[in-house]
Amino acid sequence: MLCQLHDASLCRSCPNLDLPLAQQLQLKQSAVQATLADQVETAAWLEPFASAPSHFRNKAKLAVSGTTHAPVLGLVDRFDNGTDLTSCPLHVNEIKAALAPLTRAITRMGLQPYSIVKRRGELKHVLITASANGQLMVRFVLRSTAQLPAIRKGAPRLQSELPGLRVLSVNIQPRPAAILEGEREIILSQDSTLDMPLYLPELGGDGVVVNNKKSVLPLVLPPQSFFQTNSDVAAGLYAQARAWARDYAGQSIWDLYCGVGGFALALAQPGAQVLGVEVSAPAIDGARAAAAQLGLTSPQVRFEAGDASVLDASGQVYGHDKPDLLVVNPPRRGIGELAASIEDSGIQRVLYSSCNPASLTKDLEVMSSYRVRRARLFDMFPHTNHAEVLVELTHN
Repeated sequence: MLCQLHDASLCRSCPNLDLPLAQQLQLKQSAVQATLADQVETAAWLEPFASAPSHFRNKAKLAVSGTTHAPVLGLVDRFDNGTDLTSCPLHVNEIKAALAPLTRAITRMGLQPYSIVKRRGELKHVLITASANGQLMVRFVLRSTAQLPAIRKGAPRLQSELPGLRVLSVNIQPRPAAILEGEREIILSQDSTLDMPLYLPELGGDGVVVNNKKSVLPLVLPPQSFFQTNSDVAAGLYAQARAWARDYAGQSIWDLYCGVGGFALALAQPGAQVLGVEVSAPAIDGARAAAAQLGLTSPQVRFEAGDASVLDASGQVYGHDKPDLLVVNPPRRGIGELAASIEDSGIQRVLYSSCNPASLTKDLEVMSSYRVRRARLFDMFPHTNHAEVLVELTHN
């Protein structure tokens, strides 16, 4: 993949871009296997799930610098020097097509880019998410509400220039710190959530594609909710979890750190009872909306907003008895004290999806009574050293 930004050393987001993608994946697989060597036998590894080399990123997080009449969307350093990333080849085409109209809209609405040095100005970031069906969520991150009326006034024209724009919002982040977004979200569009359908391949337990059919997983994304950046690889991740979970059809499943419900809804097969737990209330709203689209109601599928790390001494979460299958998908720090709770719980099967093999290793060391039956690397972030790993654990 060619990238002028990388070649000119203007952007360092893809340190491995000079290597062929196949070689990148081989090196990443070797590194992950070495990190997990004490917990995962070599024979347990499936072939890695590869990504497209470009146009895979469904989200753009762009800092705004420059001036109202010449805004720069991309990176900005602590001296207010901006780097234009609108030509980045990682973004899906829907995002690339939206960047020029958004840049014109910033000028037309008179939005003043925020200055890190002077601590003046309003517009800090533009956050864009694109779905597989071509719809967009656009969020303007402002220092205050001072220029909110200008965005409200300019919203109809922006909508006409971006026909796929479904969700438009303003996020208020008042702190002079390197924080992407604040707590307050102001919805300016009629719709407050973005449909994010994923098309799951039919995989076997060995990771091999069974046939060319794909099933739709209709996820729903509210602002301020996490969603995997690579939609195609995320679909593969959920599909592999579904394939490994077929042995537990008709049983109870927990999905802790469930986000907008990706794993929970992928595993909600006939006869199973699924509980999803997530600390983010907006994400739980999205999960419940997606469950409603699928016609799934309690007790078959239930989502709770709360601490996903709560597992009491009796092996219960929010009054539910321990499941036949537990799914955990924590942030980079791992599951922490929850690892010891799982170790003591006697839960028979665990699917652990990790975006940090180092923290996964530490957690598996604590869960010493579990054996890794199968493991697979998912290349969610090509051209980087970041690795997403799914492991299936059985209780000895």
